[in-house]
Amino acid sequence: MSIKLRGMTWSHPRGYDPMVAVSALWKDSTGVEIAWDKRSLQDFESFPVEDLAARYDFIVIDHPHVGQITHEKCLLPLDVAGRGIERAALRAGSIGQSYDSYTWQGHQWAFPIDAASQVQAWRPDRLAGPVRRWDEVFDLARQGRVAIPLRPPHSLMCFYTLAAHIGAPCHLDGSSLIAPKTGVAVLERLKQFAAMAGRSNFEKDPIAVLDDMGLPDSAIDCVPLIYGYVPYARDGFRERRVAFADIPADDGLPPRGSALGGTGIAVSAKTKYPQEAVDFAYFIASGAVQVGTFAHSGGQPGHDQAWVDEAINLQTHCFYHETRATLEAAWVRPRYNGYMPFQHGASERINEALLGRMSAAACIDEINELFWKSQAV
Repeated sequence: MSIKLRGMTWSHPRGYDPMVAVSALWKDSTGVEIAWDKRSLQDFESFPVEDLAARYDFIVIDHPHVGQITHEKCLLPLDVAGRGIERAALRAGSIGQSYDSYTWQGHQWAFPIDAASQVQAWRPDRLAGPVRRWDEVFDLARQGRVAIPLRPPHSLMCFYTLAAHIGAPCHLDGSSLIAPKTGVAVLERLKQFAAMAGRSNFEKDPIAVLDDMGLPDSAIDCVPLIYGYVPYARDGFRERRVAFADIPADDGLPPRGSALGGTGIAVSAKTKYPQEAVDFAYFIASGAVQVGTFAHSGGQPGHDQAWVDEAINLQTHCFYHETRATLEAAWVRPRYNGYMPFQHGASERINEALLGRMSAAACIDEINELFWKSQAV
Protein backbone atom coordinates (compact mmCIF):
# COMPACT_ATOMS: atom_id res chain seq x y z
CA MET A 1 0.00 0.00 0.00
CA SER A 2 1.38 3.40 -0.95
CA ILE A 3 1.70 6.03 1.78
CA LYS A 4 0.36 9.51 1.15
CA LEU A 5 1.00 12.33 3.61
CA ARG A 6 -0.21 15.92 3.68
CA GLY A 7 1.53 19.08 4.81
CA MET A 8 0.63 22.73 5.34
CA THR A 9 3.06 25.55 4.62
CA TRP A 10 2.74 29.25 3.76
CA SER A 11 1.79 30.82 0.48
CA HIS A 12 4.93 32.23 -1.09
CA PRO A 13 7.42 30.63 -3.50
CA ARG A 14 9.99 30.63 -0.68
CA GLY A 15 7.62 28.70 1.58
CA TYR A 16 5.98 26.37 -0.95
CA ASP A 17 8.29 25.56 -3.87
CA PRO A 18 11.10 23.91 -1.87
CA MET A 19 8.62 21.74 0.03
CA VAL A 20 7.26 20.39 -3.25
CA ALA A 21 10.73 19.88 -4.73
CA VAL A 22 12.14 18.04 -1.70
CA SER A 23 8.97 15.95 -1.42
CA ALA A 24 9.43 14.81 -5.02
CA LEU A 25 12.99 13.79 -4.17
CA TRP A 26 11.70 11.91 -1.11
CA LYS A 27 9.09 10.07 -3.15
CA ASP A 28 11.72 8.95 -5.64
CA SER A 29 13.80 7.63 -2.76
CA THR A 30 11.14 6.08 -0.51
CA GLY A 31 7.87 5.88 -2.44
CA VAL A 32 6.18 8.06 0.20
CA GLU A 33 4.10 10.81 -1.40
CA ILE A 34 3.61 14.20 0.28
CA ALA A 35 1.07 16.76 -0.95
CA TRP A 36 1.38 20.36 0.27
CA ASP A 37 -1.29 22.97 0.85
CA LYS A 38 -0.51 26.61 1.60
CA ARG A 39 -2.01 29.49 3.56
CA SER A 40 -1.42 33.23 3.54
CA LEU A 41 1.36 34.79 5.56
CA GLN A 42 -1.24 36.38 7.84
CA ASP A 43 -2.86 32.99 8.51
CA PHE A 44 0.55 31.41 8.97
CA GLU A 45 1.31 33.86 11.76
CA SER A 46 -2.00 33.43 13.59
CA PHE A 47 -3.88 30.22 12.62
CA PRO A 48 -4.29 27.71 15.48
CA VAL A 49 -1.75 24.90 15.16
CA GLU A 50 -4.12 22.51 16.93
CA ASP A 51 -6.64 22.79 14.07
CA LEU A 52 -3.96 22.16 11.47
CA ALA A 53 -2.60 19.14 13.36
CA ALA A 54 -6.00 17.48 13.08
CA ARG A 55 -5.88 17.72 9.27
CA TYR A 56 -2.22 17.42 8.30
CA ASP A 57 0.76 15.16 8.91
CA PHE A 58 3.22 18.06 8.67
CA ILE A 59 2.90 21.67 9.72
CA VAL A 60 5.40 24.41 9.00
CA ILE A 61 5.47 26.55 12.14
CA ASP A 62 7.11 29.63 13.67
CA HIS A 63 9.02 29.18 16.95
CA PRO A 64 6.71 31.29 19.19
CA HIS A 65 4.11 28.52 18.83
CA VAL A 66 6.11 25.98 20.84
CA GLY A 67 4.64 26.80 24.25
CA GLN A 68 1.12 26.41 22.91
CA ILE A 69 2.14 23.23 21.11
CA THR A 70 3.48 21.71 24.33
CA HIS A 71 0.26 22.56 26.15
CA GLU A 72 -2.07 21.24 23.45
CA LYS A 73 -0.05 18.06 22.79
CA CYS A 74 -0.78 18.38 19.08
CA LEU A 75 2.73 17.64 17.75
CA LEU A 76 5.18 14.78 18.06
CA PRO A 77 8.54 15.56 19.64
CA LEU A 78 11.32 14.93 17.12
CA ASP A 79 13.97 13.92 19.66
CA VAL A 80 13.26 10.23 19.05
CA ALA A 81 15.51 7.50 20.38
CA GLY A 82 18.51 6.42 18.34
CA ARG A 83 18.92 9.64 16.34
CA GLY A 84 20.88 11.78 18.74
CA ILE A 85 23.89 12.02 16.44
CA GLU A 86 21.70 13.36 13.63
CA ARG A 87 20.14 15.94 15.94
CA ALA A 88 23.54 17.03 17.18
CA ALA A 89 24.59 17.58 13.57
CA LEU A 90 21.42 19.59 12.87
CA ARG A 91 21.98 21.76 15.93
CA ALA A 92 25.65 22.31 15.09
CA GLY A 93 24.71 23.26 11.54
CA SER A 94 21.91 25.60 12.54
CA ILE A 95 22.49 29.30 11.95
CA GLY A 96 22.14 31.46 15.03
CA GLN A 97 19.49 30.22 17.45
CA SER A 98 17.24 28.70 14.79
CA TYR A 99 17.49 25.13 16.12
CA ASP A 100 17.25 26.05 19.79
CA SER A 101 14.19 28.22 19.16
CA TYR A 102 12.18 25.03 18.64
CA THR A 103 13.50 23.38 21.81
CA TRP A 104 11.06 23.64 24.68
CA GLN A 105 10.66 21.83 28.00
CA GLY A 106 13.28 19.26 27.14
CA HIS A 107 12.01 18.29 23.69
CA GLN A 108 12.56 19.29 20.08
CA TRP A 109 9.23 20.23 18.48
CA ALA A 110 10.45 21.19 15.02
CA PHE A 111 13.60 21.34 12.93
CA PRO A 112 14.57 24.64 11.30
CA ILE A 113 14.20 24.45 7.53
CA ASP A 114 14.08 28.20 6.87
CA ALA A 115 16.13 30.86 8.66
CA ALA A 116 15.27 34.56 8.74
CA SER A 117 15.34 37.68 10.84
CA GLN A 118 14.58 41.31 10.22
CA VAL A 119 17.28 42.66 7.90
CA GLN A 120 17.56 45.58 5.47
CA ALA A 121 16.25 45.63 1.89
CA TRP A 122 17.49 48.16 -0.67
CA ARG A 123 17.34 48.88 -4.40
CA PRO A 124 20.81 48.34 -5.92
CA ASP A 125 19.85 50.23 -9.08
CA ARG A 126 19.18 53.38 -7.05
CA LEU A 127 21.49 53.33 -4.05
CA ALA A 128 25.25 52.93 -4.11
CA GLY A 129 25.03 50.48 -1.22
CA PRO A 130 23.00 49.55 1.84
CA VAL A 131 22.31 52.19 4.46
CA ARG A 132 24.62 51.70 7.43
CA ARG A 133 23.39 54.32 9.92
CA TRP A 134 19.94 55.26 11.20
CA ASP A 135 20.45 58.95 10.52
CA GLU A 136 20.89 58.04 6.85
CA VAL A 137 17.66 56.04 7.00
CA PHE A 138 15.81 59.08 8.33
CA ASP A 139 17.29 61.26 5.60
CA LEU A 140 15.87 58.91 2.96
CA ALA A 141 12.56 58.72 4.82
CA ARG A 142 12.18 62.50 4.71
CA GLN A 143 12.48 62.22 0.93
CA GLY A 144 9.69 59.62 0.80
CA ARG A 145 12.04 56.83 -0.27
CA VAL A 146 11.62 54.44 2.66
CA ALA A 147 8.98 51.93 3.72
CA ILE A 148 8.49 49.56 6.65
CA PRO A 149 5.90 46.75 7.05
CA LEU A 150 3.66 47.57 10.02
CA ARG A 151 0.73 45.21 9.56
CA PRO A 152 0.40 43.12 12.75
CA PRO A 153 2.50 41.42 13.97
CA HIS A 154 5.29 43.25 12.13
CA SER A 155 4.95 46.50 14.05
CA LEU A 156 5.73 44.52 17.20
CA MET A 157 8.65 42.82 15.45
CA CYS A 158 10.12 46.25 14.67
CA PHE A 159 9.62 47.27 18.30
CA TYR A 160 11.39 44.10 19.46
CA THR A 161 14.30 44.67 17.10
CA LEU A 162 14.84 48.31 18.02
CA ALA A 163 14.71 47.53 21.74
CA ALA A 164 17.16 44.63 21.54
CA HIS A 165 19.46 46.51 19.20
CA ILE A 166 20.07 49.25 21.78
CA GLY A 167 20.84 46.64 24.42
CA ALA A 168 17.44 46.61 26.15
CA PRO A 169 15.75 43.45 24.80
CA CYS A 170 12.17 42.76 25.78
CA HIS A 171 11.73 40.22 28.56
CA LEU A 172 10.81 36.61 27.79
CA ASP A 173 8.67 36.29 30.91
CA GLY A 174 7.93 38.10 34.15
CA SER A 175 5.71 40.97 35.18
CA SER A 176 6.55 43.32 32.29
CA LEU A 177 7.70 43.13 28.69
CA ILE A 178 9.95 46.17 28.89
CA ALA A 179 10.81 48.95 31.32
CA PRO A 180 8.32 51.82 30.77
CA LYS A 181 10.93 54.52 30.12
CA THR A 182 12.79 52.34 27.61
CA GLY A 183 9.59 51.18 25.94
CA VAL A 184 8.38 54.75 25.44
CA ALA A 185 11.71 55.79 23.93
CA VAL A 186 11.69 52.86 21.49
CA LEU A 187 8.06 53.46 20.55
CA GLU A 188 8.61 57.18 19.98
CA ARG A 189 11.50 56.43 17.63
CA LEU A 190 9.40 53.94 15.69
CA LYS A 191 6.53 56.44 15.59
CA GLN A 192 8.76 59.13 14.11
CA PHE A 193 9.90 56.77 11.41
CA ALA A 194 6.41 55.39 10.70
CA ALA A 195 5.08 58.92 10.22
CA MET A 196 7.66 59.63 7.53
CA ALA A 197 7.14 56.24 5.84
CA GLY A 198 3.38 56.82 5.44
CA ARG A 199 0.07 55.29 6.50
CA SER A 200 -0.03 52.73 3.70
CA ASN A 201 2.64 50.75 5.58
CA PHE A 202 0.10 49.80 8.25
CA GLU A 203 -1.67 47.59 5.70
CA LYS A 204 1.46 45.82 4.45
CA ASP A 205 3.37 42.73 5.51
CA PRO A 206 6.92 42.05 4.23
CA ILE A 207 5.70 40.31 1.08
CA ALA A 208 3.52 43.28 0.11
CA VAL A 209 6.37 45.74 0.71
CA LEU A 210 8.88 43.69 -1.29
CA ASP A 211 6.41 43.23 -4.15
CA ASP A 212 5.96 47.01 -4.26
CA MET A 213 9.69 47.52 -4.05
CA GLY A 214 10.27 45.28 -7.06
CA LEU A 215 8.16 47.47 -9.37
CA PRO A 216 10.05 49.70 -11.84
CA ASP A 217 8.30 52.86 -10.65
CA SER A 218 8.39 52.04 -6.94
CA ALA A 219 9.11 54.94 -4.60
CA ILE A 220 10.83 52.59 -2.15
CA ASP A 221 14.62 52.60 -2.15
CA CYS A 222 15.22 51.23 1.35
CA VAL A 223 13.42 49.21 4.03
CA PRO A 224 15.58 49.19 7.18
CA LEU A 225 13.64 46.48 9.05
CA ILE A 226 12.01 43.67 7.09
CA TYR A 227 12.22 39.90 7.09
CA GLY A 228 14.65 38.76 4.43
CA TYR A 229 13.17 36.98 1.40
CA VAL A 230 15.81 35.41 -0.80
CA PRO A 231 13.67 35.06 -3.98
CA TYR A 232 13.62 38.86 -4.38
CA ALA A 233 17.43 38.85 -4.42
CA ARG A 234 17.49 36.61 -7.49
CA ASP A 235 17.57 38.01 -11.02
CA GLY A 236 14.19 37.91 -12.72
CA PHE A 237 11.98 37.15 -9.69
CA ARG A 238 10.46 40.63 -9.95
CA GLU A 239 10.93 43.40 -12.52
CA ARG A 240 13.55 45.03 -10.34
CA ARG A 241 15.90 43.12 -8.08
CA VAL A 242 16.00 43.86 -4.35
CA ALA A 243 19.26 43.52 -2.44
CA PHE A 244 19.55 42.68 1.26
CA ALA A 245 22.04 43.65 3.97
CA ASP A 246 22.50 43.81 7.74
CA ILE A 247 20.26 46.18 9.67
CA PRO A 248 21.49 49.77 10.15
CA ALA A 249 23.35 50.59 13.36
CA ASP A 250 24.58 53.68 15.19
CA ASP A 251 27.45 54.37 17.57
CA GLY A 252 29.48 51.41 16.41
CA LEU A 253 26.85 48.86 17.44
CA PRO A 254 26.93 45.46 15.73
CA PRO A 255 23.78 44.36 13.84
CA ARG A 256 22.34 42.72 16.95
CA GLY A 257 18.86 42.12 18.32
CA SER A 258 16.84 41.51 15.15
CA ALA A 259 13.63 39.58 15.90
CA LEU A 260 14.19 36.00 14.78
CA GLY A 261 11.78 34.58 12.21
CA GLY A 262 12.14 31.61 9.89
CA THR A 263 10.18 28.37 10.03
CA GLY A 264 10.47 24.80 11.22
CA ILE A 265 8.93 21.54 10.11
CA ALA A 266 6.78 19.83 12.73
CA VAL A 267 4.97 16.48 12.73
CA SER A 268 1.35 16.13 13.84
CA ALA A 269 0.66 13.92 16.83
CA LYS A 270 -2.35 12.60 14.92
CA THR A 271 -0.46 11.32 11.88
CA LYS A 272 -1.12 7.70 10.99
CA TYR A 273 2.47 7.33 9.82
CA PRO A 274 4.71 8.77 12.56
CA GLN A 275 7.86 6.92 11.49
CA GLU A 276 7.64 8.03 7.88
CA ALA A 277 6.75 11.59 8.86
CA VAL A 278 9.62 11.92 11.33
CA ASP A 279 12.02 10.46 8.76
CA PHE A 280 11.07 13.16 6.28
CA ALA A 281 11.54 15.89 8.89
CA TYR A 282 15.11 14.74 9.47
CA PHE A 283 15.67 14.51 5.72
CA ILE A 284 14.48 17.98 4.73
CA ALA A 285 16.40 19.63 7.59
CA SER A 286 19.68 17.88 6.78
CA GLY A 287 22.63 19.85 5.47
CA ALA A 288 22.86 17.92 2.21
CA VAL A 289 19.23 18.60 1.28
CA GLN A 290 19.28 22.19 2.53
CA VAL A 291 22.35 23.09 0.47
CA GLY A 292 21.04 21.09 -2.48
CA THR A 293 17.41 20.75 -3.58
CA PHE A 294 15.95 23.05 -0.91
CA ALA A 295 18.18 26.03 -1.70
CA HIS A 296 18.09 25.53 -5.45
CA SER A 297 14.29 25.40 -5.60
CA GLY A 298 13.81 28.86 -4.09
CA GLY A 299 14.05 28.05 -0.40
CA GLN A 300 15.85 30.07 2.25
CA PRO A 301 17.67 27.32 4.18
CA GLY A 302 17.87 27.00 7.92
CA HIS A 303 21.20 25.19 7.70
CA ASP A 304 24.41 27.23 7.85
CA GLN A 305 26.03 25.03 5.22
CA ALA A 306 23.84 26.75 2.64
CA TRP A 307 24.45 30.25 4.06
CA VAL A 308 28.22 29.99 3.54
CA ASP A 309 28.05 28.17 0.19
CA GLU A 310 29.71 30.29 -2.50
CA ALA A 311 27.59 29.00 -5.38
CA ILE A 312 24.34 29.73 -3.55
CA ASN A 313 25.56 33.20 -2.63
CA LEU A 314 26.54 33.86 -6.22
CA GLN A 315 23.02 32.99 -7.40
CA THR A 316 21.47 35.37 -4.86
CA HIS A 317 23.88 38.31 -5.14
CA CYS A 318 25.32 37.43 -1.72
CA PHE A 319 21.98 37.53 0.12
CA TYR A 320 23.35 35.11 2.72
CA HIS A 321 26.79 36.67 3.16
CA GLU A 322 25.30 40.16 3.51
CA THR A 323 22.69 39.29 6.17
CA ARG A 324 24.36 36.49 8.11
CA ALA A 325 25.75 38.70 10.90
CA THR A 326 22.27 40.04 11.65
CA LEU A 327 20.78 36.54 11.78
CA GLU A 328 23.58 35.18 13.96
CA ALA A 329 22.88 37.91 16.53
CA ALA A 330 19.07 37.71 16.33
CA TRP A 331 16.78 37.73 19.35
CA VAL A 332 14.39 34.86 20.09
CA ARG A 333 10.83 35.87 20.91
CA PRO A 334 8.89 34.58 23.96
CA ARG A 335 7.47 31.09 23.47
CA TYR A 336 5.27 30.43 26.51
CA ASN A 337 1.71 29.14 26.18
CA GLY A 338 -0.41 32.26 25.81
CA TYR A 339 2.17 34.25 23.89
CA MET A 340 0.48 34.12 20.49
CA PRO A 341 -2.66 36.05 21.56
CA PHE A 342 -0.36 38.54 23.31
CA GLN A 343 1.62 39.04 20.09
CA HIS A 344 -1.55 39.99 18.22
CA GLY A 345 -2.89 42.24 20.95
CA ALA A 346 0.41 44.02 21.50
CA SER A 347 0.80 44.63 17.76
CA GLU A 348 -2.61 46.26 17.59
CA ARG A 349 -1.84 48.52 20.54
CA ILE A 350 1.48 49.57 19.05
CA ASN A 351 -0.29 50.52 15.84
CA GLU A 352 -2.81 52.57 17.79
CA ALA A 353 0.08 54.50 19.32
CA LEU A 354 1.93 54.87 16.03
CA LEU A 355 -1.23 56.30 14.46
CA GLY A 356 -1.59 58.84 17.28
CA ARG A 357 -4.68 57.26 18.84
CA MET A 358 -2.92 56.43 22.10
CA SER A 359 0.03 57.94 23.94
CA ALA A 360 3.29 56.03 23.99
CA ALA A 361 3.17 55.79 27.79
CA ALA A 362 -0.37 54.39 27.79
CA CYS A 363 0.55 51.93 25.06
CA ILE A 364 3.53 50.55 26.99
CA ASP A 365 1.45 50.30 30.17
CA GLU A 366 -1.24 48.32 28.35
CA ILE A 367 1.30 46.06 26.64
CA ASN A 368 3.02 45.31 29.95
CA GLU A 369 -0.30 44.48 31.58
CA LEU A 370 -1.30 42.28 28.64
CA PHE A 371 2.08 40.52 28.80
CA TRP A 372 1.68 39.76 32.49
CA LYS A 373 -1.88 38.47 32.11
CA SER A 374 -1.01 36.34 29.06
CA GLN A 375 1.36 34.22 31.11
CA ALA A 376 -1.48 33.05 33.37
CA VAL A 377 -3.05 30.99 30.54
